[in-house]
Amino acid sequence: MKTPYLLGTFLGLKFTLQPSSLIATFGLWGSLTVVGLRGFSLPWWEAVFGGLLATMLYWVSEIWHQYGHALAARWVGYPMIGVELWWAFGRSIYPTDEPELPARVHIRRALGGAPASLVLTLLAGGIMLGMPPDGRWYWLGGYFFLINLLVFTVGAFLPLGFTDGSTLLRYWKQKSTEGKI
Repeated sequence: MKTPYLLGTFLGLKFTLQPSSLIATFGLWGSLTVVGLRGFSLPWWEAVFGGLLATMLYWVSEIWHQYGHALAARWVGYPMIGVELWWAFGRSIYPTDEPELPARVHIRRALGGAPASLVLTLLAGGIMLGMPPDGRWYWLGGYFFLINLLVFTVGAFLPLGFTDGSTLLRYWKQKSTEGKI
């Protein structure tokens, strides 16, 4: 894996970027632009702008999800120090000198992202309900609602090897020997 590029620090977390996330960002932007052109018959400039907005909403959702993990990590006493963006995902970064932690700490930290994303899902859904259902903003709001619900809230629990669901499965087996979470 290449050395990530430093983006800066925001609200106490250091953000870094793998080159793969640029590929994913442009791929997502292009795909969403095509959806605007073909699926919604938008003029090319509206499709490009709408695709860019939708891509930005995706990354806002990912970063929001990561701040949910950061809050949970702070609550259990072993805080995150950063977020690394790679492909279309964010990875929670913890100190390299962190001691061996009990499974319950890993589980609590892994459970921080989905509730944060659920809050954003409900917010997006509420805003969407207040919009006229025939406008472009309504569909952009629907996209924001669905990515937060399906990708960052429910999808986070899928055990794909790099998701919160995988972390939960890995440490769930250990928790029974340690006692209650």
